[in-house]
Amino acid sequence: MSLLITGILMFTLVHLFPAAMKSSRDALANRLGPGPYQGLFAAVILGSIVVIVFGWKMAVPSLSYKPVLPAGLVTSGLMLIAFVLFVASVLPTNVKRLIRHPQMTGTLIWSVTHLLSNGDSRSIALFGGLGLWSILEIVLCNRRDGEWQKPEAVAMKQDAICVIVGTGLFAATAYFHRWLFGVTVIPGL
Repeated sequence: MSLLITGILMFTLVHLFPAAMKSSRDALANRLGPGPYQGLFAAVILGSIVVIVFGWKMAVPSLSYKPVLPAGLVTSGLMLIAFVLFVASVLPTNVKRLIRHPQMTGTLIWSVTHLLSNGDSRSIALFGGLGLWSILEIVLCNRRDGEWQKPEAVAMKQDAICVIVGTGLFAATAYFHRWLFGVTVIPGL
C-alpha cells in the first residue's frame, strides 16, 4: 500500500505546486525555460501515474465498508457527467460559465462515485486521495486567481461537441474497463 500512497502523494504535490507556490513555480519555469519546465512537470506526473498503477497492483485490498452503489446505471450516469466535465475543461464550452473548475469537479464526481461503489482499502487510498486533491486544487486555484471571471458565451454547438466527445470517451473507458481494471462497468452488458 505504501507504493500506492507514494504515487498519490507525488501526483498531488506536483499538481498543487503551481497553485500553492506560484512564485516558486514561476521562478523554476523561468530558470528552466517554459518547454523544459513543462517536460519536467509531465515526466513527474507520468512517473507518479506509473507508481500509482504498480502500487495499485501490489496493494492487497481489505474490505473497509460495504459499497453503497453497485456497478450499474447510476454509477455509469455519474461517470458520464464526470467525463463530460473533464472534456469541458479543455474545450470552449458554456459549462465553464456555470462551473469554474469543470476538470476538478469531474475528478471529484469520479472520486466520490468510485468511493460509493468500492469499499476496499486501496480504493479509499486512491479515490479518496484524488478526491481530496481535487478539493484542495479548487481552493488553492481560487485563492491564487482571485475573483472568477466567467468566459464569454459560446455557440451551443460547442456544448454538443463536448457532450459527444465526453460520451465517446466514457463509452471507450466503459468498454475497456474490465480489461484495464478487472471490473465490469454495467454487469450483464
